[in-house]
Amino acid sequence: MLDRKVLFKNLAIGFLPLLVFVAADELFGLKVGLMVAVGFGLAEAGWVYFREGRLDRFILFDTALITALGGISFLLENDIFFKIKPALIESILAGLLAVTGFSTNPLLIRMTGRYMKGIEFNPEQIRHMRRMMRRMFFLVVAHVGLTLYAAFYLSTEAWGFISGGMFYILMGAMVTVEFVRTRWQRRKMLREFRDDEWFDLVTPEGKVVGRAPRRLVHGNPQLLHPVVHVHILNSRGELFLQKRADTKDLYPGYWDTAVGGHVRSGESIDRALHREAEEELGISMGNFRPLFRYVMQNRYESELVHAFLLEDDGPFYINKKEIAEGRFWNREEIER
Repeated sequence: MLDRKVLFKNLAIGFLPLLVFVAADELFGLKVGLMVAVGFGLAEAGWVYFREGRLDRFILFDTALITALGGISFLLENDIFFKIKPALIESILAGLLAVTGFSTNPLLIRMTGRYMKGIEFNPEQIRHMRRMMRRMFFLVVAHVGLTLYAAFYLSTEAWGFISGGMFYILMGAMVTVEFVRTRWQRRKMLREFRDDEWFDLVTPEGKVVGRAPRRLVHGNPQLLHPVVHVHILNSRGELFLQKRADTKDLYPGYWDTAVGGHVRSGESIDRALHREAEEELGISMGNFRPLFRYVMQNRYESELVHAFLLEDDGPFYINKKEIAEGRFWNREEIER
């Protein structure tokens, strides 16, 4: 989602010259008001450059628009061109929101990447943000219409409030509603899934980007979550396989890797590896060697598999609640 501090800072930079114009126009008239507003906009851009050592593209564009429209209004002695400036800025924002919210291109989310270094979103989070941006689109379009109406038909004071203060009020109300709704949905989900096992949601590189209960993860292949697999070879080169218990919700009765299990939310890969090995085969000590990591996806779920190798002749103590049976297989048996 868009960084709210950056968004509101940039919007404030755009609206302050308008408030200055309203005050100067009321005190000194149209020409002085336009000159003061343009000068204030240029000074504002210079102050940001002095403080941050750079000129933000939004600020540059906003200052150029203030200067151009203010200059036209000054020459024609008509402030309408200056007054439509907020509507032009918001129309561009509405276009970005429309592309992001109503198409398959998350343009605005990608554009904000420079403000959110190192933060990644999973598909579920992106869908939530796109829904929010669709609602923001209609709010911004409505405000553009109000601003244009005020610019042409209402007083300068009314236009100043509608184009500036009202925008913050509307955005604040929307953010508040979204916050309350998100908290309510979160509490509802926690109550509904309080007895479920929870897993971290990760990127293909293993970076944690969220968490979800087992019932939601199983059945949604867009929710990538980590698992551990252990391949066991004995001194004769035979591969140990387990037959999954009939009570398993996935692939009951199928032969599978020697050890396999989910990584709990907040649990390290190493801790999950040793826990699963002990739970399923009674292996409390073992020299596990990392093999590889890959994404396994089917129509039911997506797993980030952390695979390990253990060389051990056994014997193993099979947990009958997890495994129906287990034994070593030679190459000929597997190929057959």
